[in-house]
Amino acid sequence: MKVLLVYPRFPDTYWSFRHALEFERKKAAFPPLGLLTIAAMIPNDWERRLVDMNIEELTFEHIEWADMVFASAMIVQKESLEDVVALARLRGKKVVVGGPYVSTSAEKMPDADHIFIGEAENTFPEFLNDLNLGIARKTYKADERPSLLAAPVPDFSLVNMSKYSAMNVQYSRGCPFNCEFCDIIEIYGRVPRTKSNEQMLNELEALKATGWRGLVFIVDDNFIGNKKNVRLLMPDLIEWSRANDYPFSYITEASVNLAEDDALLQSMEDAGFRRVFLGIETTVEETLKEAQKGQNTRRDLLDAVHKIQSYGMEVMAGFIVGFDNDPDDIFERQIDFIRESAIPLAMVGLLSALPDTQLWRRLEKEGRLEGFHSGNNTDCSLNFEPKMNRDRLVEGFKSVLRNIYSPKEYYKRALDCLSRFHADRIEPRQTSMFEDLKAFSRIVMTLGIRDKARMDFWAYFFQLVRFHSRDFAHGITLAAMGYHFRLITEKYCDEP
Repeated sequence: MKVLLVYPRFPDTYWSFRHALEFERKKAAFPPLGLLTIAAMIPNDWERRLVDMNIEELTFEHIEWADMVFASAMIVQKESLEDVVALARLRGKKVVVGGPYVSTSAEKMPDADHIFIGEAENTFPEFLNDLNLGIARKTYKADERPSLLAAPVPDFSLVNMSKYSAMNVQYSRGCPFNCEFCDIIEIYGRVPRTKSNEQMLNELEALKATGWRGLVFIVDDNFIGNKKNVRLLMPDLIEWSRANDYPFSYITEASVNLAEDDALLQSMEDAGFRRVFLGIETTVEETLKEAQKGQNTRRDLLDAVHKIQSYGMEVMAGFIVGFDNDPDDIFERQIDFIRESAIPLAMVGLLSALPDTQLWRRLEKEGRLEGFHSGNNTDCSLNFEPKMNRDRLVEGFKSVLRNIYSPKEYYKRALDCLSRFHADRIEPRQTSMFEDLKAFSRIVMTLGIRDKARMDFWAYFFQLVRFHSRDFAHGITLAAMGYHFRLITEKYCDEP
């Protein structure tokens, strides 16, 4: 049996990082970890190939080679997924689909031969057995959330690592909180499950054996969802990192209560964590209560961000406008907090109602739901009737983006962020100096010579050299990321 694993294309959004990746000559941020995990569960005597449409085109030749096509997607990839299914069916191939989009919108995939709803660790072996017997069903739905203790090491051999800026692994699934707008708790549950320490170290060893060095994204939606297990993991991760001369630096996502745990923060710094994404959403307490994000009302959010930064970790954060309880000055409040918190990469989006979330169900009951969302919360689209005037909401949203990604505002936040790092932290090994120099020259040529904001870049550059020489490489990376965000902002906000 020949299996072609296909990862559909992402549109050009803030999350694509496309314009920043071009400086490194990379095509995508991360490989499709879900498909790599499924690939590791395929029988050893089957042939398998991976086509990530974010780094290469899917061709008729790819399809013709395969007996079956497997595809997985998030909501924002749904149009590309539909194209993949149509192309495979046109060539008479069996199509198997799964992933977050399919799990919440299975009715949107009538043309697929086999559909997986939910996590596939238990249902995929059942499918393989049924396929062998010739009785494979249309739909396989997970009746329970599987333990991760039997999850295989992803098949990293399928990845063309030269095309990605980072690799990824997963430690846990699920989140203990109850945010109304979140689909993670609907798909993965509110009882976080983790892999064992041995599993995690085996995955890192496998990744290291491929020759990869540099950034590793621990993709958990809340890395500290199961704090007890994370605390047990960190000593082993620190020991492994030291023994292997710190081959990786890590980024992950966590809830804001990370700031309460100094011991865990210190452990993360010692292991090589360098960026954490937080779901801040808003500073308005009534809005946080509306969104059932009570965990963010129990602490000063600005202090929490600064505490995490003090442990050498850049904070990246998500913000949302469009809640029912947003005050008239919500846009100014968001701008002020982002500025004061020194968060360079602030992902601000319009509220979207995702399928099968509590928010979706409430808005449907209130008669305010307006169909499915694109999955891109920065394209100015809404799929519900907001309490605030729609035009005012969209224009206010655009005003936030224009402000925070204007060169002066962005560079100031980047410098403020770097100033919060202490000087004696360990720096994990990164990519080769030769590749770094080539990327640096491209950044200088674009931002320092061709860009309309080149004077702002040079002012930032000289501040980096003078005050943040130890973090110069990080600062230049932030400049490249800011350039991407500015171009995307201009695209969506119709700036000249």
